[in-house]
Amino acid sequence: HTHRQQMSNSSSITEFLLLAFADTRELQLLHFGLFLGIYLAALLGNGLILTAVACDHRLHTPTYFFLLNLALLDLGCISTTLPKAMANALWDTRAISYSGCAAQFFFFLFLFSGEYSFLTIMAKLSCSHFYFREVWVVMVGISLASGCFVFILFSYVQIFRAVLRIPSEQGRHKAFSMCLPHLVVVSLFVITGIFAYLKPPIISYPDLDLVVAVLYSVMPPALNPLIYSMRNRELKYAVRKVISW
Repeated sequence: HTHRQQMSNSSSITEFLLLAFADTRELQLLHFGLFLGIYLAALLGNGLILTAVACDHRLHTPTYFFLLNLALLDLGCISTTLPKAMANALWDTRAISYSGCAAQFFFFLFLFSGEYSFLTIMAKLSCSHFYFREVWVVMVGISLASGCFVFILFSYVQIFRAVLRIPSEQGRHKAFSMCLPHLVVVSLFVITGIFAYLKPPIISYPDLDLVVAVLYSVMPPALNPLIYSMRNRELKYAVRKVISW
């Protein structure tokens, strides 16, 4: 009888309630407008990259193949959570169906795992073969997620060492202006994600959890088109051609 009651209780769950960003109608509409702007910026930036790389045969190289896939993953990531959050803010509701929550969790985990892997591969590609072998030795004894983060950090250490050997101050400044935003977005994504899932339960606050969730799930897909792609001269030229069409 107890088993049947537990089965009945578990099957009776049809929806969950999401944490609200605000209780007043004015702030809900403000959040809707803010998220709509971020979402449209992510759609526009990543959509232009996808179109430019697909249409320009000169960009059919491994580097731009990774950028294309990164843009595609970014679109999937931000489309998994943000439209539902915007709809809830617009219609003044907090509900999400059981199947919708399960699907959102699955796609979010799948797409962000893919994006994390692509960021790691793009950091493999930026270092020498000797350093590539050395980092893989380090990664053997640690978990996959930690290994990816360590790999990225080590790659940037090598990049910064090479930049510091550039004799021209203008050249060093230009290289740092390209590398530092990359590292900031990767660090934002990894540190906030680690904090969200590995922090002690004693410091768990709903408002803090919401802010952290926005930082690692919404901001990287919106910033990646600007940081990883739009500062590339060839890609900017291809995007201009797409806009002119």
